[in-house]
Amino acid sequence: MSDKVSADPAAPVSASPVATRLELLGLPLDPVTLDQALDVLGGWLTGPRSPHTVVTLNPEFIIQSRQNEAAGDFTFTQAMKKADLVTADGVGIVWAARQLLAREVPRAPGFDLSSGLMRRHGADLSVFFLGAKPGVAEVAAQKAAEQYGIRVAGVHHGYFDTSEDVRVAEMVRDSGAGLLLTAMGAARQEIFNEYWREVLNVPVMMGVGGVLDVLAGTASLAPAWTRRLGVEWIWRVAGDRKRWNRAPRLANFAQLVLQEKRKG
Repeated sequence: MSDKVSADPAAPVSASPVATRLELLGLPLDPVTLDQALDVLGGWLTGPRSPHTVVTLNPEFIIQSRQNEAAGDFTFTQAMKKADLVTADGVGIVWAARQLLAREVPRAPGFDLSSGLMRRHGADLSVFFLGAKPGVAEVAAQKAAEQYGIRVAGVHHGYFDTSEDVRVAEMVRDSGAGLLLTAMGAARQEIFNEYWREVLNVPVMMGVGGVLDVLAGTASLAPAWTRRLGVEWIWRVAGDRKRWNRAPRLANFAQLVLQEKRKG
């Protein structure tokens, strides 16, 4: 990464818009409902233009961050600690908060945040679709424009090296987007958004994993009943052999939570 980064790894953790920010296994967590999160993000979209990053925390993020995965000298953990909003994406986080914090934390998953913002703001919202395989972002953008009426600020696939980060960040900046959906996989997408936040200068930047594939129709959203119960990850892992490598991480997460609970 170049010296254009503005984030100092030693800088304080980002101030949360939520008064009751929690800490779960060393990482921040904002106990907001989906509607509350959408209200916060909407305020950032319509207020004075300044960059904000959003992380949708799930068990895999916690396991990966403990494996010290990094890009250059900026780690996944640092990116999450500096995020302006950190929501509970999966039922695993809800369970861990119940076990370790004795708190009931609502879920605000990445797909629901993305689609909710586009549905709420429609033609007033300009979105940059960044990530996935070549061609996917274009289809996702077209379908999102048709479904939600949003304006497409730009598209770019996620298959570029870190040496090209500044070029892509400047492309996003020049697009004037209000919302950046970054789908480059856990750690890579969060580090990109946070490391280049001042260059990107997008009011809402969110790592969204497979959301672009869902919007494009190249991946399917889990059935409604699994989403209501918060167990859509089981449906995904069981139905896609490519995701079977996620099962050990989920088992490691459960073991980690129970170990921490025994420590008191």
